[in-house]
Amino acid sequence: MSTLKPIVITARDIPDAWSQCVFEIIKKETSRVRKVDKGSYEGEYRLEFDFPVIHILYPGTRPLIPDIPPHLGIPNPVESMDYVEAYFARYLMSDIKEGDEQYTYGERMVAAQTSVVSHIDKKQTYFSDDIPITVNQLDEIIDRYRKFGPGNNQLPIRVGQPADIMLKDPPCLQFIDTRIEEGKLHFNPIYFRSWDLWGGFPANLAGIQLLKEYMADAIGVEDGEMICASKGLHLYGYTWEIAGKRRGLTEKEMETFLTK
Repeated sequence: MSTLKPIVITARDIPDAWSQCVFEIIKKETSRVRKVDKGSYEGEYRLEFDFPVIHILYPGTRPLIPDIPPHLGIPNPVESMDYVEAYFARYLMSDIKEGDEQYTYGERMVAAQTSVVSHIDKKQTYFSDDIPITVNQLDEIIDRYRKFGPGNNQLPIRVGQPADIMLKDPPCLQFIDTRIEEGKLHFNPIYFRSWDLWGGFPANLAGIQLLKEYMADAIGVEDGEMICASKGLHLYGYTWEIAGKRRGLTEKEMETFLTK
């Protein structure tokens, strides 16, 4: 009998994906409570999926952020689209770091430190590791799709790096792979090693959707689908009550679910 409980969710758009995940995570069949031994909220507990795969068919459908029914009396997990647009500009498209930030996703995307220098020898491009350069992955991917066409499996946007294991808080987003199929740019997959379902998922995907639209327009193709995955999509304890309300459960029902 398998120990792990992977699940697949098919959603219409980003708010639907978020809502379905909130509903599914509050089920004994699809999630479990785990103690955080090391990392964010160390010593506390998370309600967590083992491995969800979330297929979003029309991620560009507006609105990109959840719409919370007023009668529930709970906060929206995303403040506004202004927040999403600021997140897109600051943390996905810019290499600016402020204060004690060790990295940003944008820095890794648009100012990636690597060690490649190429020379052309007939049909092959060879790379050596002796000259460090900075690479804008987004521009490079756009340029290669435009020059060489869609049949390229070598164009992921990499965020995570091997040395990140030494960081106190390594990047949650590890990579976004890209594919052009039937004239549309798809992000397939988007992988997070750890992902806060309430405070991260909806804003992250809304910002990543803006990134996909930007790249699709620059390449000259249509906007496509998303497939997302994570071995750590979770709810922290401080959100369990409000997630239960979003699920339509009373405080007592949520308590019973967590203790049963």
